[in-house]
Amino acid sequence: MMLPSSGESVARPSRNGIAWILDQRVLLPIAVLAVLPWLLPSQALAVNVLIYGVVVMGYNLLFGYTGLLSFGQAAFFGAGAYFTGIAIGRYGVPWFAAVPIAVLLSTCLAAAIGIVSTRTRGIYFSMVTLALAQLVYYVALQASSFTGGENGLRGFTVDRINLFGLSVNFLDPINKYYVLMVFAALALWFQSRILNSPFGAVIEAIRENEQRARACGYDVERSKLIVFMLSGAISSLGGCMLALHLSIVPLDILHYQTSGMIVMMVLLGGARSFFGPFVGAASFLILEDVISLWTPHWQIFVGAIFVLFVLFLPKGIWGTLLDALGIGKARP
Repeated sequence: MMLPSSGESVARPSRNGIAWILDQRVLLPIAVLAVLPWLLPSQALAVNVLIYGVVVMGYNLLFGYTGLLSFGQAAFFGAGAYFTGIAIGRYGVPWFAAVPIAVLLSTCLAAAIGIVSTRTRGIYFSMVTLALAQLVYYVALQASSFTGGENGLRGFTVDRINLFGLSVNFLDPINKYYVLMVFAALALWFQSRILNSPFGAVIEAIRENEQRARACGYDVERSKLIVFMLSGAISSLGGCMLALHLSIVPLDILHYQTSGMIVMMVLLGGARSFFGPFVGAASFLILEDVISLWTPHWQIFVGAIFVLFVLFLPKGIWGTLLDALGIGKARP
């Protein structure tokens, strides 16, 4: 067998096969999500993967593609859920109107937090987002007449989905999954459009070298604020999906522990990758589901696994897999 000389490159897998499939940024996740209920142990777990995948995807836009480490993503996740539940349960708004209203209001919340937090950098940015997210948590705790306080928001249920003359039993787990999958597909398409636009190139330039991006004439502060708002909007959609799914909104959804879980999910799946958030969400939730059957202290084991991933697989499961296939540079 002849070895390649120093001037020859080692052959890489052909880009006509698996690499072409992986390059389909939106189609690949949708195809995988379409069969997910039949691959996981339960349909409820599949719904949770779908919901948290959307939330983590929104956070990945901020952290993975822009390089901004936030510890306050739970504020937007919870805001989307609370606004949806309040609109449906308190004001009788139809679900199809409650969802866009909730996303719009959550985006306004993201703008308010972003105006303050994007003025800072590094660890100060992380701490400001954490503090402001906890402020949202305590506001929800005290505004019990609207949010239910410690008991969470209850008293709303969506049992049927009526749209365009179709009536779907939303209480059926499979029907619920595929209805929520429509929201996930829209979020995937929306984020793909962002990343394929000139603005997507700007935020990646900020991640690589903020000073150079500023020297090139880009308005870095405004770009950070815009991506912060977009990230909050996508994550809030996951909150809307959770509210429709559970028909309750627990207060814990706003806690900083939820933000920490979101960070773990994106690192497990692989930051800077389009499909990584869903892989990370599935990995975390499956680990929780399996290990919690053995011990109530499942967090210890999941935390240890997370540390091992950070040390030995810094690109996450999806990123490491693509690198192993020799197509990490073209990561979808």
